[in-house]
Amino acid sequence: MKKLNIIILLFLSLNTFAQNVNDKIKVFETNLNHWDKTKKKSTLKDRMAFYNVNAVSIAVIKDYKIEWAKAYGFADVSEKRTATPQTLFQAASISKSINSLGMMKLVQDGKLGLDDDINNYLKTWKFPYDEISKGKKITLANLLSHKAGLSVHGFGGYEKGVKLPTTIEILDGLKPSNSNAVRSIFEPDLKFQYSGGGTTISQLILENTTGEKYEDYMQKNILIPLGMSSSSFSQPPSKDKENSLATAYINGVEVKGKYHIYPEKAAAGLWTNPTGLANYIIETQLSLLGKSNKILSQEMSEKRVKNNLGVFLNDFKGTKYFGHSGGNEGFVCYYVGSLEDGNGIAIMTNGNNMKMVEEVVSSIVSLNQWKNYPLEPITESIALTIKKECEKNIDKGIKLYKHLKKTQPNQYNFSNESELNSLGYEFLKNNKIDAAIKIFTLNINEFPNSANVYDSRAEAYFNKKEYELSKNDYQKVLKLEPTNTNAKDMLLKIETILKNK
Repeated sequence: MKKLNIIILLFLSLNTFAQNVNDKIKVFETNLNHWDKTKKKSTLKDRMAFYNVNAVSIAVIKDYKIEWAKAYGFADVSEKRTATPQTLFQAASISKSINSLGMMKLVQDGKLGLDDDINNYLKTWKFPYDEISKGKKITLANLLSHKAGLSVHGFGGYEKGVKLPTTIEILDGLKPSNSNAVRSIFEPDLKFQYSGGGTTISQLILENTTGEKYEDYMQKNILIPLGMSSSSFSQPPSKDKENSLATAYINGVEVKGKYHIYPEKAAAGLWTNPTGLANYIIETQLSLLGKSNKILSQEMSEKRVKNNLGVFLNDFKGTKYFGHSGGNEGFVCYYVGSLEDGNGIAIMTNGNNMKMVEEVVSSIVSLNQWKNYPLEPITESIALTIKKECEKNIDKGIKLYKHLKKTQPNQYNFSNESELNSLGYEFLKNNKIDAAIKIFTLNINEFPNSANVYDSRAEAYFNKKEYELSKNDYQKVLKLEPTNTNAKDMLLKIETILKNK
């Protein structure tokens, strides 16, 4: 009789848990921003449509376990291929978090020194120190924490079928590489400067140290032990994975060739899904507690997280969370996990709007009552709000912008220059140059001290062959940002054009 009572209690407990999880999923799907009482009720589908995101895939962690994982929308619209929890997305800069596990394992195994000169381990290429580094040597810790003082923030990737550069060609900025050389821009260990270029140096260090291809070492020593066997750093991805890959979209438009290729594997080359990232989060959490060591010891995990080696650690009123975001051409993603309490989430999308990701995170944080995690009021995207009006009539769209800023300043995101900038580039990409120039001009009026907004209008004027106006804007860029190499290069190009006229 006692045994029967225990079975009944266990059944009721499991049933209650299932109902609780299902109830949370229902709220998430039918009232995404339930926690923000100032907003009208909107479904997840509504918000995906607003942000022009075709697929959202999520894995939620509670009590150090995956509580639920689901995918919504289309992995590929034209193929009518729905997204599933198994669909693979580009992890973009989240690749850096997994890369740091590989590097820290080599440190743990005594094959690398975290604080040694990187040239001690580079065999096929050496970092070209110059006077900018002031005699200081760059270390692996500097590379992983973005304190190496190096150039090249991120990478644009390559279209399918084009010749890909070698790692050394990328580092030296040589053709067919489409990025600048990775060089010192100030002395190492001085301050934070995000550098995908620095992470790419760590990729070469791994290959020079192990004698293996980067993707092979990472598959065998990191991904498989983490339970991420379907994930891969192979670039391009292997043919057998084609039907599992999400297609990339920019503002709802399919990226040419379905997605870009990233030979900068450590910085941006991982294909994975939220369930795989959730396994990584949980392993990190358990390792920090000394309860698992599939990859790193407790001591090494603490060193990795506390020193921001491949992760970013945030402290919210004494409660700490580690995470990383990512954005490749047509993909945006994010993960975050708590150091205590076993909470976390991984979200991946085949769109280009981080606000969608932020709303999903806030919804889950509220539903699972994360300790001290900030829930900021939602401000609507002003660019998306005025976009339809701008497409009909650019002047009326700008008039709507000014009206909303005057009448509802707190309801829309007027504080981020990238809102209008991204809208301007959308027009520029569609060869609506005059509309793009008007949007960029509005952005300059709103953010007159930003070099980036002048750079954007300068590019539009250049495309229109208004070279004098383009020149004026690039000169303004250099006044605001004297080290801007793009402005310097473009001014030389313009001078050559004007001389030959």
